[in-house]
Amino acid sequence: MQNNWAIILAAGSSRRMGTQKMLLPFNKSTIIETVINNVLNSMIDNVMVVLGADHDKISNTINRLPVQFCHNEQHEMGMLSSVICGFRSLPEDANAALIYLGDQPGIPPIVTDTILEAYNEDLLGIVIPVYNHRRGHPLLVDLKYRSEIQKLDLDQGLRSLMHLFPEDVLEVEVDEPGILIDIDTKEDYTKATK
Repeated sequence: MQNNWAIILAAGSSRRMGTQKMLLPFNKSTIIETVINNVLNSMIDNVMVVLGADHDKISNTINRLPVQFCHNEQHEMGMLSSVICGFRSLPEDANAALIYLGDQPGIPPIVTDTILEAYNEDLLGIVIPVYNHRRGHPLLVDLKYRSEIQKLDLDQGLRSLMHLFPEDVLEVEVDEPGILIDIDTKEDYTKATK
């Protein structure tokens, strides 16, 4: 299992929320701390958090957790720019990375473990969790695709990797609707915290 990484995307400016959503209270901590703790309670040992907007505030909140950071100075260019920043920051001998959205606190550790087990059994390079026929996060990408990811069109996003290598994609059914739910608006936040 060693040298599988989590890349947690927490670089956005939360425009739709009107305040930095990563730092909003969630359960007994914040949204971003909940996401990180869910990952740390899985079989993943290594966590890279991609910061951008409000990076000082977020890093001050999470710096006591056993995670590493990279700073995406181009975070305004969209999510793929943060994915690329995360991949560039991983060590050369990393095997695979699971990509999480920092605003998805409802993904329990069992989802991560299920994806890692499927990756280790089936040896396919892209593993995607599916709930109710819909693809969600975290998405696992083998590090053999590191250079391809850096060449992807920022407007197309990471999904275009799956179109380039459809024969290397494995969908894994999970019983967790949280893989589809992110918190973008005040309404989303109210619903998630009920």
